[in-house]
Amino acid sequence: MRTLSVDIKDQPYPIHIGEGLLDNAALIEPHLAQKRAVIVTNSTVGPLYSHRLQATLSKIGVESFEIVLPDGEIHKNWATLSQIYDQLIEKRCERKTTLIALGGGVVGDMTGFAAATYQRGAPYIQIPTTLLAQVDSAVGGKTAINHPHGKNMIGAFYQPKLVLADIGLLTTLPAREFSAGMAEVIKYGLIRDLPFFEWLETHIEKVIAREAAALIHAVYESCRNKADVVEEDEKETGIRAILNLGHTFGHAIETATNYSTWLHGEAVSMGTLLAVNLSTLETGFNASDVERIEQLLVRAKLPVQAPALGVGDYIALMANDKKVDAGAMRFVLLERLGRAKVAPANPRNLEQILSML
Repeated sequence: MRTLSVDIKDQPYPIHIGEGLLDNAALIEPHLAQKRAVIVTNSTVGPLYSHRLQATLSKIGVESFEIVLPDGEIHKNWATLSQIYDQLIEKRCERKTTLIALGGGVVGDMTGFAAATYQRGAPYIQIPTTLLAQVDSAVGGKTAINHPHGKNMIGAFYQPKLVLADIGLLTTLPAREFSAGMAEVIKYGLIRDLPFFEWLETHIEKVIAREAAALIHAVYESCRNKADVVEEDEKETGIRAILNLGHTFGHAIETATNYSTWLHGEAVSMGTLLAVNLSTLETGFNASDVERIEQLLVRAKLPVQAPALGVGDYIALMANDKKVDAGAMRFVLLERLGRAKVAPANPRNLEQILSML
């Protein structure tokens, strides 16, 4: 097991990464405020792992019950969030009752938002079961639901008490979803960690094959990079926005397709290629490095050709992006491999990139 800390002021928390962690009650017990917990999961993950988590909690005398949500990004909305509130109230859960998110990014985001708002704040723990959640969404305290006009438009910054990244839980993850998580892994190398990007170029097949040592290293380095950024800028008033490389384009793709066609990581992969191509026009980013990035995404079995939604539709959807400032769209752009910035784009350059789709 490898451990690192997210040193948020007044609320630091650990991230444990390894195999078999779901069965280790000693890792969870210090982070429970009372001997009662709620496991929030979905209809796919629950039957696989909820019984193991309940058995782990019972070892330390913790009473627990399940809230099972429908699976899929399309259900990340008010109606599903209300199901969590309804059951918390029905079971008379208290402010100190810990919510445990057992699932991917959708479960984690919704559990975190429910925890942030139930009785004005209940503790929660992240036990992510997808690669994307282990390396990105479970870390950093962003919680949200989607709106028909934009992804993650309604939410709160609210940090977990613990992140438990058990790579053993990834053995049941479908190959497509595993690859989707690789888009976020690759992102960290692109925006701030060139040695990690170069390591991925050498070891990508081992990670895709889910070889334990390579996978633990990839998850650890991703979490380390994210933790460093979050510690510097918890509420995304500055540097944290670089974590959204490819997301402005990617969220537009997800919204246009009603969150039902592309997985989040797939949309980010396509958005990343659009962002780095835009960077060649905006920052002078090396075109030969665009080729390196595309090759790595393809080796990770990710899509790289974004859908032709139309220039006008892309721009209209991206106008709702959370990086918009004073009405101006801003993009995460690469200056070179391992160095990113957030800046507006020349409208002509943006239209040129989108018109090529």
